[in-house]
Amino acid sequence: MNNKFQYDRANINKEKALLIAIKYPESKKDAVEAHLSELARLIDTAGFEPVSAVTVSLKKPKPGYLMGSGKAEEIRFMAEELDAEVLVFDEDLTPAQQRNWERFTRLCVIDRREVILEIFASRAKTREAVLQVALARMEYSLPRLTRAWTHLSRQRGGAKGTRGEGETQLEVDRRITLKKIAHLKKELTGVKAHRDTMRKKRGNIPIPTGAVVGYTNAGKSSLLNALSGSEVYVENKLFATLDPVTKKIVLPEGREVLLTDTVGFIRKLPHDLVDAFKSTLEEAALSDFLIHVVDITSREFRDHMRTTAEVLEELGADQKPVILLFNKIDLCMDDDLIKEVRAEYPEALFFSAKTKEGEELLFSKIVTVLAESEKSELFSIPSDRYDLISMIHRKGRIKKQYYEEDMIKVEADLPVKERNRILKALMRRDGA
Repeated sequence: MNNKFQYDRANINKEKALLIAIKYPESKKDAVEAHLSELARLIDTAGFEPVSAVTVSLKKPKPGYLMGSGKAEEIRFMAEELDAEVLVFDEDLTPAQQRNWERFTRLCVIDRREVILEIFASRAKTREAVLQVALARMEYSLPRLTRAWTHLSRQRGGAKGTRGEGETQLEVDRRITLKKIAHLKKELTGVKAHRDTMRKKRGNIPIPTGAVVGYTNAGKSSLLNALSGSEVYVENKLFATLDPVTKKIVLPEGREVLLTDTVGFIRKLPHDLVDAFKSTLEEAALSDFLIHVVDITSREFRDHMRTTAEVLEELGADQKPVILLFNKIDLCMDDDLIKEVRAEYPEALFFSAKTKEGEELLFSKIVTVLAESEKSELFSIPSDRYDLISMIHRKGRIKKQYYEEDMIKVEADLPVKERNRILKALMRRDGA
């Protein structure tokens, strides 16, 4: 199956890429096509022009080219006809397969993993994210130092043109790369320690925390902007934002909540990249609740939901309270689809980050989720400690409040950490 991709004239100076997908007997046709479409978007995000695609049916992978030599010859001829400069596989290639293809076609050959690495490298902004991407790229490059092309990765470790320079140069390159990997790991250890310290300090602040999770380009950053009034970077591309951004939102009752935007998930996300972005993804594991954002306009939204659930399970965040939120309803022209989704997911909310439709219901749901995780307590607070009463107003939900002599009685629902903070303050006063 061949697919042509139509793009505007802005792509005229981009290098042309031929995309290659593999269909095994157990693969579903729709799933393979969806993966190819997503790969085309990834390639476009990485700065290439996907000009065509081919799907190769295989019973099982072959060691040399992943496929038979006859099919490989067909792909080489197709690449020549299209003037393609890059071959992009929607499968992970072994270092040997990558080298074989490059020698055979005299083109740059990359796989899905390398495409994602390159996008991450171009989007990382914080020091930790930059270091993590560099480490992932170095570890990817180590077994590929003998490749003829260093077209995409200036940080692969080998110098351009190292092919054929002999065993000595290869060993030198390996030693340099291993040293760089060790240095990056050491730097990351220091950065991680600093992050853990900052997170611990933030954890001492009595305010509930939530994490916005979901498939890449589902509209997570737009949601955060809509709720907080901030201007987090938003672009209609995959992995538009990688670094965690935390913003404060104020619920209608005046209560404050911290919401963190996390890196978007994607099918076939390489495990080393899951490890590389633990700093972002840990926000999901450590938060009080999650908002799972789903793009209702995507035909593959159910697959996207499954992918997100799998990554959350891998992170140990699958037991958190989850608010399922279908986003972009302003762009969904299919009323029957919305009715179908409402029936299939009766607990879900529907939202438009553009018009803020559904905002009140989302705020109400957040209040409910927090209340379910909170403990009700009757506090006896001295009348001169209005700071504590103010804290309860901001961080909890007051049920009753009345005066007795020089005390103010407050019955409120509070998260455990805020409740303990207030009780400790009262105990210190009594001790004094």
